[in-house]
Amino acid sequence: MILKPLHVDFSVCQVTDYSQTDLTGPYCFIGKTDEENSLVCPSAAVPANATKCDPGWQAFRIEGVLDFSLIGILSKISTILADNEIGIFAVSTYNTDYVFTKAEQFDRALAVLAAAGYTIA
Repeated sequence: MILKPLHVDFSVCQVTDYSQTDLTGPYCFIGKTDEENSLVCPSAAVPANATKCDPGWQAFRIEGVLDFSLIGILSKISTILADNEIGIFAVSTYNTDYVFTKAEQFDRALAVLAAAGYTIA
């Protein structure tokens, strides 16, 4: 399986609404529930109406389109990282999964996954 680092500094935020969110960039992940509006975006694009913000995240994606019938892909990656005391934040899209770690753990996360047989592109 191929993992592609994104080389973007990300922030995980809560926002009052999405009116100031830049949806035109290559990466923007939103999550809306009855309790909150969440946003994961490049740190350079954090909107002014963010009420909470946790910067310093890096990410990789699982390359290719993942069929919904595939089981355990994210689970295997998260287990390997958890066994090495590397926390993650994951976002899934229709096509694939994105895995975020804090920037200071990112290179070690990729090294651990490479040692486990994943290809880092």
